[in-house]
Amino acid sequence: MTSFATDTFRSEQRKFPRVRKAYEEKGNLVQKILSDNLIQVENLRVYLRAFKYNKELELWAKNADDERFKLIKTYKICRTSGKLGPKRKQGDRQIPEGFYFIDRFNPSSNFYLSLGLNYPNQSDKMLGTKNNLGGDIFIHGSCVTIGCIPITDELIKELYIFCVEAKSNGQKRIPVTIYPAKLTNDNFQKLKNKYKDDSDKINLWEDLKKSYDNFNETKKLPKVEFLNNGRHKIN
Repeated sequence: MTSFATDTFRSEQRKFPRVRKAYEEKGNLVQKILSDNLIQVENLRVYLRAFKYNKELELWAKNADDERFKLIKTYKICRTSGKLGPKRKQGDRQIPEGFYFIDRFNPSSNFYLSLGLNYPNQSDKMLGTKNNLGGDIFIHGSCVTIGCIPITDELIKELYIFCVEAKSNGQKRIPVTIYPAKLTNDNFQKLKNKYKDDSDKINLWEDLKKSYDNFNETKKLPKVEFLNNGRHKIN
C-alpha cells in the first residue's frame, strides 16, 4: 500500500489495529476500484447515498477537479429497523432520512469500524421531539441495527478506507443522503399515495425527490439549504 500518501489523519487512523488490518486486507482492492474508474487516490472525493427500502448504500467518487461523480460501488445494507420516514425521537428505531455528513470516524467501534453521521441535522432539530432526538447514528460493520446502517465487518473495512482517504486528501466534508427508497417518479407517487395523510413524510420526500432528480441528471452535488420551517431549498 505504498501508493497511499501519508498525512496526520491517515497516520492517526492507522495506529488502530482494525484500520491497519483493513488496509492490509482491502487496500489493494480500493486502489483497483479507483484505478478502474480513473480516479487518483490523492485526489479522491466521495459521496454516499442510502436507500432504506432497497437496502442499498451507494458509493460515488470523483477526482477533486472532475465535475461529475461516478458510481463506483453499491453495498448491501444487511439489516434495517423502523419504517419509512424520518427519525423524530430517541427510541423510535428509525434510520434517519435527509441530508447529512460524516462527522466521526470510530476505529474502535462496538460494530468493528464505524462512520458517524451528524444526526440530528438542522431539520431534525426543528421537526423532531425537542430535547429527545437521540443520536449516535452510524454506518458500521456487523449486521444489527436500531437506527444505524450496517454493512457487515468485511464491507465496512473497504468503505472506511475510501472515507479515510478522501478526508486525508482534502475532502473536508463527506456528504451522506438517506432516502426512503429510490425516488423514481413511479416510486415517489406510490409513497405519496400510501402516506397522503402524513405531511411530515411527504414534505421531506418532496425535498429529497428534488435532490434525487438533480443528482441523477447532473451527477453533481446539489446545494442544500435548511429553511426555518424544517424544509430544504435544493439548488
